[in-house]
Amino acid sequence: MPGFRDIIGHEKIIAHMQQAIRTGNVSHAYILDGPEHAGKRMLADAFAMALQCETQSGEGCLVCRSCKQALSGNQPDIITLQQEKPGTVSVKEVREQINDTVDIRPYSSRYKIYIIENAQKMTPAAQNALLKTLEEPPSYVIFLLLTTNSESFLQTVRSRCVMLRLQAATEEQIRAFLMKQCRIPDYQADVCSAFAQGNVGRAIRLAGSDTFYEQKERMLQSVKKLPDAKPHEAAAWVAEFSDWKDDIYVYLELLLLWYRDVLLMKSEKDTAHLIFSDQTDEIRRQADAWSYARIGSVIEQIRTAEDRIRSNVNRELVLEVLFYEMRREWR
Repeated sequence: MPGFRDIIGHEKIIAHMQQAIRTGNVSHAYILDGPEHAGKRMLADAFAMALQCETQSGEGCLVCRSCKQALSGNQPDIITLQQEKPGTVSVKEVREQINDTVDIRPYSSRYKIYIIENAQKMTPAAQNALLKTLEEPPSYVIFLLLTTNSESFLQTVRSRCVMLRLQAATEEQIRAFLMKQCRIPDYQADVCSAFAQGNVGRAIRLAGSDTFYEQKERMLQSVKKLPDAKPHEAAAWVAEFSDWKDDIYVYLELLLLWYRDVLLMKSEKDTAHLIFSDQTDEIRRQADAWSYARIGSVIEQIRTAEDRIRSNVNRELVLEVLFYEMRREWR
């Protein structure tokens, strides 16, 4: 469980939480709304630990009894709703784990904090059951609802909570974090931070994923070898990639990042902001050889391929067309 100081980005949300703790102006319910792996649970854990910290300084001290319990996952007054099935949060779970226990005062802390992960999966009945407590909560109770879609909540639930929307971290913040904490070289951090699109959790997973690096290498082989590939070689690639299922989107996104670099080199002769910084010579070669129109055409073809695959068009046919068009642009 990290403290606020260990979280990348989300400065405004952290400042709001710390100010609430220091002034004692803490709401009884918060909604943390953001994409998957955006850091909602890290923020909730850090907030809960700081709320229960004996110093009440706005940051968990990490050394008091409560903080040590929180760090070990054994703080009795920080409660995570346990979900029997991953697909829904049922009314039974809300009633038994929240409504039936909410009147029991905290064991040893100032607050009794309930954390509900994937709160967008609460059924309407579960939301109505929770609403009864939200309307008249005991003074010591705080709810933290973590969701990827706050619009799925009843308006009556949303209106009784403070809404905190997570914003994306900058590429530079993520890049620095990956190099320091995950100990990966700068050229790998460049790709992971760009691909994560502001999502720190996604960047961390990519940094530790051998599969992601394999996909990156396959993409690099494609852009280097496809111009001179024989028809049977291109067909073999199509057959391989058509079996990638959801991984094909990763491959296509990597292709788009590559041609973003080629376009950047073409327009600005800029090497300082390349994502694939270890491939400068090849990027420069393609930028010099291609016109703006050809680079733009390939980027559009990749985006079209993504849309067609998402629309359930036969992916093997889509990839055949994409590779054919790309080879034609290169010639």
